[in-house]
Order: sequence, then structure tokens, then C-alpha cells
Amino acid sequence: MAGRRDELHERRTGYRGRRPLLADAAIAILARDGSRGLTHRAVDREAGVPEGTTKNYYPTRHAILEAAAFRMAEQHRAAVDQLRDTTPAGVTPHQLRQLYPALIRRAATDPTQALAMFELYLEAVRQPAIRAALGTMAVANATSGADLHHAAGLPSGIHTTGVLDACILGVIITQLALPADTIEQIGLADTDVIGTQLFDSATNPAAGYPVAPAS
Repeated sequence: MAGRRDELHERRTGYRGRRPLLADAAIAILARDGSRGLTHRAVDREAGVPEGTTKNYYPTRHAILEAAAFRMAEQHRAAVDQLRDTTPAGVTPHQLRQLYPALIRRAATDPTQALAMFELYLEAVRQPAIRAALGTMAVANATSGADLHHAAGLPSGIHTTGVLDACILGVIITQLALPADTIEQIGLADTDVIGTQLFDSATNPAAGYPVAPAS
């Protein structure tokens, strides 16, 4: 009887463990190969599991995309919770201001999450379940951002932080997609300047967005 219980436990935990493993593999494929590269066999290879495993867990390609979207939302919620829990009680607006350039730099250093997210955004236009997962993630990010701003003494609501997040995403995809000389020409090369200007514009709209002098 004990042996049977152990076997069932292993099967259940393995089942639960396989799902995030496969979803993580799907995210890696989306980032590296794009949506067209996402197939059952590709996920099997990426995850290092026997062929046919992904199809057993996620019978359709749509199901794989949903799994990737919900997994990404889950990871973002965990990151948001950790950021909130580790934010010092005396955080200042200046310290918070430095967070946004850091977010852009992190995406440039390891673009896996950003690239996969952009692929999922495109899929979400036509797939309501993926749209719902990304919507949950966006609200969680904006709510956490507002909490951080409040901790620093800023009156920002989720509308402010939601717009700020969207602007940061726009900068990230532009930096990832365009040639370096183009990025320089249109004024998006200096991450520190862009990140802090976006923060200043969102938290103090009356100040406006500083415009670089024409060269």
C-alpha cells in the first residue's frame, strides 16, 4: 500500500512539475524563434522530454500559447510580490526614479521575457484567453507600481503607472527591433535619460517631456 501511495505521489508531482517546465520551454522558443517556431516537437526538444509529452499535456498549439501566457503572468506576479516585499520602508522618489532605467537595461541584457511577451501580445489580439492572462499581468504590474509610488510619497494611481509601464514596453521593443544607429538618431539610446524622463513625465505631467535639441 505504501509503495502504491509513493507511486501516485510521484506521478502527481511529476504531472504538476511538467506543466511549468513545458511552459518555460514554450517561452524560450517564443523569444528565440518567434510564434512560428512554437510546435509540440519544439517544446519537447527544448524541455528535454520524450517526444509526444507536450501534446499529452497541451493537445493544441493554442493550449501551448495559453500555458506560456499564464506562466508568464505567474512569474510576473511572483516578481511583483518580491519587489513589494523587499522595498525598504523609506524608499525615496529618487530611488524609485532609478528603477525604470534599470528595467530597460535588464530587458536589453536578457530579452527572453520581453521578446516572448511581445509575441504573446500579437497572439492576444485574436485569442481572448491569452488576452485575459496578459491583462491580469498588466493590472498586477500597474497596481504594484502604484504601491511603490505611494511608498515613496507619490500620489500615482494605477492609471499613471499603467501608462508608464506601457511606455517602458514601447521603448524596450523599439530598442530590440531597430538598428543601433536608428536608436541613436531618434534619441532612444541613452537608457538612463529615457527611463528617468518617462518617470518624470508620468509623475509630474506639468513638467512635460523634455525634448532634445535638434542636431
